[in-house]
Amino acid sequence: MRVLVTGATGFVGGNLVPALLAEGHEVVALVRDRDGYDAPEGVEVVEADLLERESLEEIFEDIDAAYYLVHSMQTGGDFAERDRLAARNFVDAASGSDLKRVVYLGGLGETGDVLSEHLKSRREVETILAEEATFELTTLRAAIVVGDGSASFQMIRELVEKLPVMVAPKWVHNECQPIAISDVVAYLVGVLDAPETAGQTYEIGGPEVLTYAEMMRRTGRVMGEEPTIVSVPVLTPNLSAYWVDLVTDVPKSIAHPLISGLKNPVVADDDAIRTLVDVELTPFDEAVERALSEQNE
Repeated sequence: MRVLVTGATGFVGGNLVPALLAEGHEVVALVRDRDGYDAPEGVEVVEADLLERESLEEIFEDIDAAYYLVHSMQTGGDFAERDRLAARNFVDAASGSDLKRVVYLGGLGETGDVLSEHLKSRREVETILAEEATFELTTLRAAIVVGDGSASFQMIRELVEKLPVMVAPKWVHNECQPIAISDVVAYLVGVLDAPETAGQTYEIGGPEVLTYAEMMRRTGRVMGEEPTIVSVPVLTPNLSAYWVDLVTDVPKSIAHPLISGLKNPVVADDDAIRTLVDVELTPFDEAVERALSEQNE
């Protein structure tokens, strides 16, 4: 299958491209800067910008399926407007082409009335891709993805590394279902061989439901020192975001929207995809060990 990957230079895309190649797919990577992308052998590279409609002409020629893995949080400002424009440009450029399938990775917990701006934006992109296009969309929704390069996991790792005693907001007791990057990639690749997943939405998570405090403690154990965590009610998500700015190297344009979303429980409430795509889920501690090992390579 000839597959286009948007966001090929990102954390998920960078792991997905070699996995698709390993499965025998013909991979086309869409990047904004061809010279800045070290493409794996066998990958065709096309240069375009989803924010510039004119650059997308003929991008979808002879493409059977595509992955939509882009977001604009790291650029700061009105990322929701940029994500909206990128999604609509993608849909418009694909119109009239032979593109039949698109796979989108969104955020778990993006339903309900009280959502962070980040989760609202991810939901809006999903709606644009699902309702305004002629292709069939498969949506996978995930919570924290554990791996080297994940901004969410980087926040956890750096907090644990730099603060042996932590005064934390009450949201550290909210539940989350983290998932290893290898498992996310396995689901992303697997849905291409499962035609029943076309037009469907699935929630994906790892084998354990943990609170954020438990994730930090267990990450600390793997790193050699479990932190002491004391939660207090006075630290709001906004205050927590500025606190994270002081302690970690995660850009505030990414950290602030992510932290605002921590008020939403992010637990997969169904496992329907597991009857269609067989993935042996990675335990949390093992996923952390892999991420730390890859970081140190």
